[in-house]
Amino acid sequence: MKKRFLVFVLTLLSGVTFGQNSTEANNLVEEGIVYHDKGDYENALIKYDKALEADKDNLFALTEKAMTLNAAGKYALAIECCEKAFKRHSVDNGFKTLYVCYGNAYDGLKKPEESVKIYNKGIKDFPNYYQLYYNKGVTLAGMNKIDEAIMSFEKSVSLNPNHPGSHNALGRLSDNSETRVRALLAYYRFMVLEPKSSRGAENLSYIKRIMTANAEKKGENEITLQLDSNILKGFDGKQKENSFKSTDLILSMDAALDYDDKYKNETQIERFIRKTGTFFSSLEESKKDNYGFYWDYYVPYFTEMKAKGLIEPFAYIAFSGSKDEVVQAWLNSHKNDVAKFYDWNKAFNWKGK
Repeated sequence: MKKRFLVFVLTLLSGVTFGQNSTEANNLVEEGIVYHDKGDYENALIKYDKALEADKDNLFALTEKAMTLNAAGKYALAIECCEKAFKRHSVDNGFKTLYVCYGNAYDGLKKPEESVKIYNKGIKDFPNYYQLYYNKGVTLAGMNKIDEAIMSFEKSVSLNPNHPGSHNALGRLSDNSETRVRALLAYYRFMVLEPKSSRGAENLSYIKRIMTANAEKKGENEITLQLDSNILKGFDGKQKENSFKSTDLILSMDAALDYDDKYKNETQIERFIRKTGTFFSSLEESKKDNYGFYWDYYVPYFTEMKAKGLIEPFAYIAFSGSKDEVVQAWLNSHKNDVAKFYDWNKAFNWKGK
């Protein structure tokens, strides 16, 4: 009986010690994260190593250490750290981030094929984790596998409509003469999520370029429309997936209207509101005859935005990163309208979520 009691006490004490070590390790990791966020990777790694001294297989510490090693450009060491974590733990929710770190490390070593294999393995274990699709898309884009990259980013935004990077990637990869409407849809969504960043400023300039393209004033009364031959080929009676030929044509015609005397005194944001209204109306009129990811995913969001009368607050939000005094004054005096927009945005039911 005494022997059994002694074993029980030792087991209990061992469990208490393990719990204490785990708590101590986690606290050290949190301290390391503070250093990491400041860019002080050396001290961050010291904290993680101390955490691993307290709890040698701590998954939290191994994952954060791998992330910091990646940030410091020590990709081979990051791979070792990830492999150690995978070896010593069974599949855990923390593996989601670890797979991303692992794939990023191989990307850093210029081994994209290995990186894609790792993301695919992660996707098999965590099919609903958007970051795996996003990072896979980044790697595929770097390999110039654009169509595959776009499919990964489409999956990422389906899983997380609030991830700016995925919308940004779709916009950038779609920004050419044939798929510029798809780019607009992705850029517009991005501007809801991240209007004040440097990427926001770039994407707003891309939106303006696309919305004013294909029309040029040659003389006092002459305006030339330049249409891509592929757009004109689209009017052959055959519906194609993710085709926006009608909307594309309307955008070009609307660009010609910018030269009309009626609109010559428009401010930038007034023009943006007018053209956005035309854009969304065209989508509404064409949606029943078209299909594809962009029609199913993006178009309902923007047509509902128009139906709810929310284009104006959207426009000012999109311009909120500018120093335009008129824009800032409107935002300050229409806080209820902005809040109403964000309430609607938060409640919107995205397809694929």
